[in-house]
Amino acid sequence: MSSATDPASSLDATRASPRTRRVAVIGGGPAGLMAAEAMAERGVQVDLYDAMPSVGRKFLLAGRGGLNLTHAEALPAFTARYGAQAPRVAAWLEALPPDALREWAHDLGIETFVGTSGRVFPREMKAAPLLRAWLARLRAQGVRLHMRHRWLPWPQGEAASPARLRFATPEGEVEHGADAVVLALGGGSWARLGSDGAWVEPLAAHDVPVRALRPANCGFLASWSEWFRERHAGDPVKAVSMICGQEAARQSRRGEFVISADGIEGSLVYALSAPIRDEIEARGTATIWLDLMPDWSLERVETEVAHPRGSRSMSSHLQSRLKLTGVRAGLLRELASRDDYADPLRLAARIKALPLVLTAPRPIDEAISTAGGVELGALDGASMLPRWPGVFCAGEMLDWEAPTGGYLLTACMASGRVAGRGVLDYLATLG
Repeated sequence: MSSATDPASSLDATRASPRTRRVAVIGGGPAGLMAAEAMAERGVQVDLYDAMPSVGRKFLLAGRGGLNLTHAEALPAFTARYGAQAPRVAAWLEALPPDALREWAHDLGIETFVGTSGRVFPREMKAAPLLRAWLARLRAQGVRLHMRHRWLPWPQGEAASPARLRFATPEGEVEHGADAVVLALGGGSWARLGSDGAWVEPLAAHDVPVRALRPANCGFLASWSEWFRERHAGDPVKAVSMICGQEAARQSRRGEFVISADGIEGSLVYALSAPIRDEIEARGTATIWLDLMPDWSLERVETEVAHPRGSRSMSSHLQSRLKLTGVRAGLLRELASRDDYADPLRLAARIKALPLVLTAPRPIDEAISTAGGVELGALDGASMLPRWPGVFCAGEMLDWEAPTGGYLLTACMASGRVAGRGVLDYLATLG
């Protein structure tokens, strides 16, 4: 496959030897592509299959407004973003920490920079140049891409083996074999881009421990009045704080979000979507608390609200004394009671802690990502399913989640590298 004159031969000395091992990667997202690279650069013949006409479709769409590649915060804080699964994800990040991911992009000719929030972006902001450079390198390494190949899971009762992989293609069903396979099938959001979660039931039927997929980094439903919906749907709510969770595990974030026709969405909501979702699942609804004046103390708000207002309406008074206008004033009118408005101290307390009841997350297909998937405890440290030798898993199909901000993409790619290296170790045991 390689020769002394092949430009790809300089990547690794093993590329001058025959490719005696073949590995299939199923799924052309960041995790699958990184797994393919980890193996191909060591001389393994990699065939990558994807159901869509091209790879990286969700990656490209996510980067349309600016590809958030990773985050520049210190690694301990970075790792803590993964919640209960932080110890396992920390092991992935040892294979590809955030700084190494930036170096990897630079090796592709993609310069990066750190934004004011600490998020890391390509200099051009777009995902397409990075993906083009990445695919060029993969092809130079000998990776073969098979598009419009939808994987057909092993039938119930049939042993799961990489030696028999079936695919539905426009020309009919085809079968391929490999020495190992990496499943990087994605989660269950944005089905039109390929992540439809169709693998969940077939794997569960083979007794693979799979937790139900749930929306993550998602919006939520709320019951707005017609008055509020007509005036404020689509409005951004800026410079507020949001608090959620029960007393013992309360979380607070500052930022902005957007009013939708039937709820809330946006970056501040996504940052707290996991605890909000979990509270809804446990209690039926979740109450979040909005601080409409996060830079002001309660005492200062009380003083201004209690200031004599003469003949002015309360809305005019709040606009004059607190600069509380627009959608923030609309939220106060929507969510505070008549009794609150009748008592300056109660109204001040509401301005600092305004309750909003959320009834359900948006549908899973609208979520940025999903939680749930193959339980991490079902995998060994190399990301292989021990009961299925030669079958590895990577990416969003695994049971972990993270907020937006570069954490999702970094962990997906790191998990792909871990799986790819795990395959290399497994192949070495085959002799």
